[in-house]
Amino acid sequence: MAGKMAGLMAGFGHYTHAVVRGVPASLAKEALRSSQAEVDLAGARSEHEAYVQVLGTRLGLKVVELPADESLPDCVFVEDAAVVCGDTALITRPGAESRRRETEAMKAALKELNLNIVEMTDENATLDGGDVLFTGKLCCLDHFIFLCFTYRNWIVLLQDYAVSTVPVLEGLHLKSFCSMGGPGLILIGSSEHAQKTLKIMQQMSDHRYDKLTLPDDLAANCLYMNLPNKGHVLLHPTAEEFPESVTVFEKLKDHMLIPVSNMEKAKLDGALTCCSVLITKRADI
Repeated sequence: MAGKMAGLMAGFGHYTHAVVRGVPASLAKEALRSSQAEVDLAGARSEHEAYVQVLGTRLGLKVVELPADESLPDCVFVEDAAVVCGDTALITRPGAESRRRETEAMKAALKELNLNIVEMTDENATLDGGDVLFTGKLCCLDHFIFLCFTYRNWIVLLQDYAVSTVPVLEGLHLKSFCSMGGPGLILIGSSEHAQKTLKIMQQMSDHRYDKLTLPDDLAANCLYMNLPNKGHVLLHPTAEEFPESVTVFEKLKDHMLIPVSNMEKAKLDGALTCCSVLITKRADI
């Protein structure tokens, strides 16, 4: 098991593909949200186009772009539709009933990429991908969700990982206030509930994680990759959104730091990780 763990950490962030989805016009008025802020549809589409361009053109990932579906106003937030680990994908069952059909296009895309598909069959179980955080050695997820779905799915998906369940006391998802900034590095918000969650994650693991605390919880949701000829890459929110947090990112001297605007989708509780499913696809699968 120790050898497997070392391999998992060594390959952490080595992504080859990204699955994204277009922004439907229905997003502006019909997407789920916790605030009543007005969404600029053109702005949201422009931000998303720039995001996808960074993944494909600038970073060289092979981008699979699914078409928007007007009947699914939240469909751009693809992270919630699947959890991918290695060559296996768990197709989720989102908590919001209005989002359940989002998984159909995602399942088809991941099948096309020859991933092994595992599905949640328990109709009493729900899971959103934003509630799962892979650290390289430990998988952390909202324990309220973990307790209500069947273990057999996770035996297939997470056989090489220790799994820890942590409480999400505030915020929409676990990754609303944390994400990975590199192998062994957790980006975490400074709020009390974010810090409590981190403490639980650390207590549950034998591995000692480094942490980078951000003044703004939402700024802690970033997209980390380790790519050929580019090294450590971090997509993070812009200085316009979180000026204090951006100065903290500058401490990551070994990272290629890429600010990506997310102002419009943030009004819908969306964050940077929400808009893509990243995949490590070996040549033999």
